[in-house]
Amino acid sequence: MGVQGLTTYVEGNRNFLQDVKFRDSRLVIDGCSLYFRLYFSHGLDQQHGGDFDAFACLLTQFFSALAACNIQPYVVLDGGIDPSEKKFPTLRQRLQSKIKDADSLSRGRNGSVLPILTRDVFIQVLIQRGVPLVQCPAEADWEIACLAHQWNCPVLTNDSDFYIFDLPGGYLPLHFFQWTDLNGKASHRYISARCYTTDGLCRWFGGMNQELLPLCAVLAGNDYVTPKDAQTLLGLLDASAFKRGGGRGRAPTSRIEGFLLWLSSFSNPVEALEEVSRLMGEEGGSCRGKKGGLSSQLWAGMQEYHITPQSCLARWFSGGKEAPGGWTSGLPECLSLAAAQGLLAPLVVDALVMRRVLLIPQVENSKLASSHCSASAIRQAVYGLLLHRGQDVQARDMRIQENISQGTRGGRGRGGSGQIGGGQGIFTQQGVNIGFSIEQAAGAATMLSQGSSALMSIEEYDRVDLNFKKNNVEVHPLRTPLRLDTLGQAPVAVRLGVLLEVLKMKESALAPVAFHLRLAVAVTAFWLREAMPTPSQLQLQALVLGMVYGELSWNNQPEATHYQHAVPQPNWAAESKVCAELDRQRVRTGERRGLDVGAAHSFSQWQACLWSAQCLNQLLLLPLPQHHLSWLYSGTLVHGLLRYLKGGRAAESLLAGGSFSRQLYSSLLDTVRNCSSKTHPSSSAAARRKRGGGQGRRGVGGGERGGRGGGGGTEEINNRFALLMSDEESDDN
Repeated sequence: MGVQGLTTYVEGNRNFLQDVKFRDSRLVIDGCSLYFRLYFSHGLDQQHGGDFDAFACLLTQFFSALAACNIQPYVVLDGGIDPSEKKFPTLRQRLQSKIKDADSLSRGRNGSVLPILTRDVFIQVLIQRGVPLVQCPAEADWEIACLAHQWNCPVLTNDSDFYIFDLPGGYLPLHFFQWTDLNGKASHRYISARCYTTDGLCRWFGGMNQELLPLCAVLAGNDYVTPKDAQTLLGLLDASAFKRGGGRGRAPTSRIEGFLLWLSSFSNPVEALEEVSRLMGEEGGSCRGKKGGLSSQLWAGMQEYHITPQSCLARWFSGGKEAPGGWTSGLPECLSLAAAQGLLAPLVVDALVMRRVLLIPQVENSKLASSHCSASAIRQAVYGLLLHRGQDVQARDMRIQENISQGTRGGRGRGGSGQIGGGQGIFTQQGVNIGFSIEQAAGAATMLSQGSSALMSIEEYDRVDLNFKKNNVEVHPLRTPLRLDTLGQAPVAVRLGVLLEVLKMKESALAPVAFHLRLAVAVTAFWLREAMPTPSQLQLQALVLGMVYGELSWNNQPEATHYQHAVPQPNWAAESKVCAELDRQRVRTGERRGLDVGAAHSFSQWQACLWSAQCLNQLLLLPLPQHHLSWLYSGTLVHGLLRYLKGGRAAESLLAGGSFSRQLYSSLLDTVRNCSSKTHPSSSAAARRKRGGGQGRRGVGGGERGGRGGGGGTEEINNRFALLMSDEESDDN
């Protein structure tokens, strides 16, 4: 979670950062820091749901720059929520803040929200380029540090925790990593950067013992300290630190510098912790004091920065065939491997390990229900598959949970010992902590002891109005008897059947569509049935035109695999003109037109459906291929195309001269309409009718102008949409 104030302090002092010409080296990259930094620092779209094509191009440029300097990247990603619970309140606060930011963006004001599919695009680009990556079970900081320490190479990140880890190869802050401006001759290209080491910081403070730095981090970060203790301790330390700093002839300029000056007067952490205990009036003194005392909690927090000599990731990156330690707990081998490869979403891991899921806020109409509500049936299927376990697996899980509830553990995976306060039990498997609170463990053990017939639930956290709230989602087994522990042995046809059953789709209906687009088409048909208000015909057309643009763009990429479409071979000169004409319709940066919030809400629902369906497809070991997300949706393009159609112009007018694009558009649109109109109303749609879910819907077009925008096929489209709506409207009336 970072150390408050440390980045500002270090970056404000040039003595701590050394200029380097970085080349010819391994580089361990904090993947989450990288995609956040690249997306936000290059002005990519947030308001319209994201421009993933532009983001993919940016990623390609970044890794090409590394290759030009003979830098070999190794990307490490965070996985699910930290099971220890200590960071959950901070996560909730951050997501609450993102809800407010998303609402601000929807009103044309400032905000910062990462589009929901950004992480997935990042992983896909890395895989396509052959960049080595691994996804860790939870937060990856410690694994990143251990790997960089073993390889003696630097870490690239923006996380202030890396000002604390003792890394011989140093820490390269992304803020100073000038990858867009390569220097040197062609055969000796380098990237200008700045490098930090703990040696430099400790020398500045009179040769301070490096083992004291983790205590500074824990005191400033307070993940291990209760709010009441933190407030009292910080007040006492402020007075003590500034007094000691002034006594050394140097007044601290910030709280962090005060802490460092204060710590530099001790020879080791034990002495410093004894002083903390004295200030707090604790009996017993040091970290070996009473169980659960403040000094004991601080000591436990310090162990998070203790680096082990060997990294479990080194073997993975050297070609190991097994997932690194930690993934085998609760997942069959095939899914552990998929998770380590980044092919299993953190949502799946959180649902299995924590029985808890945090849904990502999007830019939408905050007066309506969250866009994630449209995909609730898909997520329930994910939960049902995860929690439908064989009796042998349930028995094993019950034994594990009973051990946890009794507080047993196999030793800390991050070195050292220490009891975490607050009633936590830690279960360690293959050197990685899998932590649960005792209350959780007892509840899980009770649930599992009742057998597979027990009603289970998942905690979902999502937006309600402008608040981030919990909803308990009941989990029911899937109709198809598919068990998680034998998933790898299930035939592809069975797994595909489960996916299509959830999406309420027949395989034969998807036959006209290229194989790599079938999931996107199935999701779009699902979206038409489930989204509220019901998407307009123009929104559907804009979305499909965006897919056509993506296919044209993808087929022009050097690495493209040319799939067999049910259309003639294209004339690429003509299709390039179509692609350029579509691209001209984008919403451009700086345009004064306000955001169409209704459209934003509708397309956010589509992304929520796509995101959830991708989680299910991954959990089922990809019975359908993953679509090229970077070419499937571009927010500024789709919103611009919708604006074009709302002006009363026909979709086909943008495809003139392109037989491939015109027939692809027709094929995709017809398949989506046919799949939507032939399916019965879903249970979730019925539930919405029961809740009076027709709010905000005004007929087929959702109140939009330009109803003739579909050209010659508009009457047929209207008829099909009328058929789609007739059951709901008669019920409402």
